[in-house]
Amino acid sequence: MKLYFYIDRINLINKLISSAKTGTQQEFAKRLNISISRLARIIEYLKEEGAPIKFDRTKNTYYYESRYSINIEVKIEKINNLDLKNINAGVNFSLNNFTNAFFMH
Repeated sequence: MKLYFYIDRINLINKLISSAKTGTQQEFAKRLNISISRLARIIEYLKEEGAPIKFDRTKNTYYYESRYSINIEVKIEKINNLDLKNINAGVNFSLNNFTNAFFMH
């Protein structure tokens, strides 16, 4: 599943920036197996979301200007029918007797 791949990539980006061990933009992109332009878009997006990312030209690395971390996790767990009813956006329905637009014409 690509979702896990993207989460792993973001976690690696965070780890490398946190430790100021990204290398140059070219080295960083190569390590992530993405293009330089894609890396630039990701960095810009993270900055727009509030990440204080800077680039140190003397050390040739990205770093966080202040304490910052990105934590992304996916938790998959089995839920029972009662929990499912309670979390279904406030709409209660029975798993054994429901209709939706995919099944009704």
